Amino acid sequence: MPTLTDLVMPFVEAFVMIVALVCFVRLNGLRSFSKMANHDFAVTVAMGSILASVVVSGTTGLGLGLSGLAALFVVQAFLARLRTHLRPAAAAMDNAPLLLMRDGEILEENLAHAKVTRSDLIAKLREANVLQMSEVRAVVFEQTGDVSVLHGDKAVDAVLLEGVRDHP
Repeated sequence: MPTLTDLVMPFVEAFVMIVALVCFVRLNGLRSFSKMANHDFAVTVAMGSILASVVVSGTTGLGLGLSGLAALFVVQAFLARLRTHLRPAAAAMDNAPLLLMRDGEILEENLAHAKVTRSDLIAKLREANVLQMSEVRAVVFEQTGDVSVLHGDKAVDAVLLEGVRDHP
């Protein structure tokens, strides 16, 4: 049968870990939980895993959890700096966005390359409130895995498609 200490410690550890997480985010900035690059999502998942391990595991102590969180924030900050200051590092770490549709036409080869099904694409079009395929100017599979749907009756400014590959 668990003791009172066994029942109270997860609350204390959760409190300390959440406060530490908030402090690290304040130090590291808004990007901490973004999905701007592939590594951002992986770091966010790892942070949640560390927090959960400390709170529910009897083997991962508070000190180790805090150290692990700090390490993830340091690595994320380092990678973000590399990406912003060294083009080769950004090219190595980032996937270029891929065009899935252009001017109402589905680019089947690009769908296959991105491993996106036609039904996945159609679902994203519905989410974006597209009523006619002809109103879709561009659908971009972003480097983060998000899908951006640009639609309407005007042409897309070229700057919005900078860096987007139109073929695999």
